[in-house]
Amino acid sequence: MNRAYYSNLIDAFIDEDSQTIYGKISGSYDLDKLSIQQKNAWIAQIEILKKTVSVFSGKIYFEFTIPRMGKRVDNILIIDNCIFVLEFKIGSNTYDKYATNQAFDYGLDLNNFHEGSHNKIIIPILVADRAASSENIYRPSFDNLHETIYANSSNLSEVINATLLHFEDTETIDIEYWENSIYKPTPTIIEAATALYKKHNVNEISRSDSGAENLSVTSECISQIIDFSKDNNRKSICFITGVPGAGKTLAGLNIANLRSNYKEEEHAVFLSGNGPLVDVLREALARDKVKTAKEENETMTKSLASSQVKSFIQNIHHFRDASIKDEKAPIEKVTIFDEAQRAWTKEQASNFMKRNKGIADFDKSEPEFLIEVMDRHKDWCTIVCLIGGGQEINTGEAGLEEWIRPFSDKFNDWDIYYSSKIIEDENYIKDQNALTILKNRKATKKDELHLSISLRSFRSAQLSNFIQEIINNDIDKAKSIYYDFIKKDYPIKITRDLDKARDWLKKSAKGSERTGVVASSGGIRLRPFGLNVKAKIDAPIWFLNDKDDIRSSYFLEEVATEFDIQGLELDWTCVAWDGDLFYDNNQWNYRKFKGTKWQNINSNDITNYLINSYRVLLTRARQGMVIYIPFGNNEDITRPTFMYDGTFDFFKSLGIEEI
Repeated sequence: MNRAYYSNLIDAFIDEDSQTIYGKISGSYDLDKLSIQQKNAWIAQIEILKKTVSVFSGKIYFEFTIPRMGKRVDNILIIDNCIFVLEFKIGSNTYDKYATNQAFDYGLDLNNFHEGSHNKIIIPILVADRAASSENIYRPSFDNLHETIYANSSNLSEVINATLLHFEDTETIDIEYWENSIYKPTPTIIEAATALYKKHNVNEISRSDSGAENLSVTSECISQIIDFSKDNNRKSICFITGVPGAGKTLAGLNIANLRSNYKEEEHAVFLSGNGPLVDVLREALARDKVKTAKEENETMTKSLASSQVKSFIQNIHHFRDASIKDEKAPIEKVTIFDEAQRAWTKEQASNFMKRNKGIADFDKSEPEFLIEVMDRHKDWCTIVCLIGGGQEINTGEAGLEEWIRPFSDKFNDWDIYYSSKIIEDENYIKDQNALTILKNRKATKKDELHLSISLRSFRSAQLSNFIQEIINNDIDKAKSIYYDFIKKDYPIKITRDLDKARDWLKKSAKGSERTGVVASSGGIRLRPFGLNVKAKIDAPIWFLNDKDDIRSSYFLEEVATEFDIQGLELDWTCVAWDGDLFYDNNQWNYRKFKGTKWQNINSNDITNYLINSYRVLLTRARQGMVIYIPFGNNEDITRPTFMYDGTFDFFKSLGIEEI
């Protein structure tokens, strides 16, 4: 795969005409969007590098793709035993912090996701052509990736030479192997949404291993179902299942991207009842549109950008309300419902409509009504339901069963396709009547509709299984998974000191890797430690703003609950643990704080919501987490020591180390 706009051996690059090189680079670019600044930058880079690298042997790359980030590195040089990642700032006389981080992030991406770069010396260099010389110190950051060093147009050759001398005792890189090795990028959902909205496909931005293959197979299966429905004027509903972090939302966004063909009047929309997810993704897309327009010397206001992205990602409740007012078929032929298990039951929907909308006779569950809305189409349509097993976290969330029940005596002309996991895993369907309906309707089982491999925790695909065994209170199984699959590559720590937890996060995170504190919405007695779960975060700011903003997740002050973070993720998390779920007498105990004291939970549904809340919190970190369990205080009847000590000892018994 050709990942660069231009690549050549250094000797050949020196001999090649500069205009020819520029022509090859610009020929790979959209010429309609080529700005004067970009043209001048490439010309300057060619000139500087011809003077710089003439004394070295190796290979040079211009505009090398970093798939996960949807970006391109200005230059990569492979010389002897070093990979140099060059970020040029032409016309700059300062080594700016943001550019320093940008160069490092490119190096970090290669280190994490490019097989040929694993365990190789990676040196990010920020080249500010007009800046003064800087004294460089080689500081290892992670594996053999080093912190960014600095150069200008005059001393770049000297900086490269000094680096090669510093690391001269290591093995020379096999350039051919490096070039042809696998790239396994694992984008965050924010990065993925941004790239897909720009019309990249899932293969370009995702991994090249079994996880991505699983994702591509699922996407292809859905596309085939949509094509069949379209060609044969059929209506269909598909149920996609997956382990936490397997890419259900990514699969849904990919389908929405692929099936939005306005010329053929084929409209698709991604719908979610997860307000924070919708808000964060829309804000990310709008910010990126404004940024891209600026880079291309175009004008784009934030309000215009925001209005344009709304058709791609919509709130399911807004879609529902619009369909109540307008009884015509919606423009969308393909609707993707994210976290469909969280749609409302008949009771929850009826109460809401009566209380908030003044509709007294609404007597359907949200799934049944949404199926009816799509059934208004006279020819064809497809509903795609993305289902997370054990992910219902709030009162009134219907679960998968409520999407199946309407087909017992209605919608007989619909085709039903479902993941095999639905009938194998009790986390998905607890009501046997729903399974009977699938059997009676002769629904089609497709293994391709299950996403079995976690992409979020790319350092350990077994994280969700580990968390499940914790929830199951199976210490032996949890311990076995931890030692065999997690401990080496996916750091998990525990502590009883919140400051130590914060320090560990700051030391663990590299470059712009995102950190944050998360806790159960029922963790009311974390407040003595400065964590107020009742203080609502502004999700787009918390997830998107940078390290200098005290409201961002980076500051480790504001805490996100399961409602804020479900469907999203961070690189590193601190999971703050309270007495709503505690381990005592060899079992998990469930409590709800009401008024001034903890009360036992007697409802199975509410118990399941609590368990699922902690499942969500414990599967949000892509790279590692620290579990913070505060000390109790027997003088405070709401924080008896046994409620916290038992949980701490439980995690210690699994082999998790204390900071």
